[in-house]
Amino acid sequence: QSDKKIDLTPLKKAGVPIFFIMGGPGSGKGTQCEKIVAKYGLSHLSSGDLLRDEVKSGSSRGAELTKIMEAGQLVPLTVVLDLIKEAMLKEVAKGSKGFLIDGYPREVAQGDQFEAEIMPAKLAVFFEVSEETLVKRLLKRAETSGRADDNMDTIKLRLKTFNEATAPVVAHYEKKGKLARIKAEGTVEEIFSEVVKHFDKAIKA
Repeated sequence: QSDKKIDLTPLKKAGVPIFFIMGGPGSGKGTQCEKIVAKYGLSHLSSGDLLRDEVKSGSSRGAELTKIMEAGQLVPLTVVLDLIKEAMLKEVAKGSKGFLIDGYPREVAQGDQFEAEIMPAKLAVFFEVSEETLVKRLLKRAETSGRADDNMDTIKLRLKTFNEATAPVVAHYEKKGKLARIKAEGTVEEIFSEVVKHFDKAIKA
C-alpha cells in the first residue's frame, strides 16, 4: 500500500456537487445516469468500473487488487476511495460540473468516510423498484443475455442481498434529510422527469 497523500485541494476549491447513486440490479440507474450526465454535465464514476480499469491497467496496485479478488476477499475501502479521489481530480481538471458516484456507498461507514475525507454529498439518490418489476426486467434480460445469474432464484437472492446491504445506507441519508427516493417504475422518460425535479433543486441550492 502506498501512503502518498492525494492532494484534494483542486477538488475542494471547485466546490462542485456530489451525488451518491444507489439502485438494485435492474433498477435502470445506468440509463438514468447517462441522461443526468447529458443534461447537467456531471461526471459519472462507478466504483466497480474504476476497480476493473485499475486491474486492466497493469499497475502494481492493479496486481494487488487482482490477488485480493482472486482470494475472494473484498477490496479495502481505502483503495476504492483512493481510486474515486484520483478519478474525481482528473475530471475536475477537465472542468467537470459535479459527480455521480455510482454503486457507492455500499455501507454507512463508506459514505461517512467519503464525506469526511472529500466533502459532503448533496444527495443520495435511490432508484427504488418493486421486487415484481425487478424480477420481470431481469428475466426479460435473461432471454437475450444468456447470463447464468439471470434466473428466478438467483434474482431473488441478489435482491435480498442488495436490499439488506442497502437498507441501512438508505435510512442513514433519509435521517440526514439527504435522500432522494425515486420510484423507478414506468418509462425511462417518466423516471427521468422525477430525477430532474431533485437535481434542479439540489444544483441550485
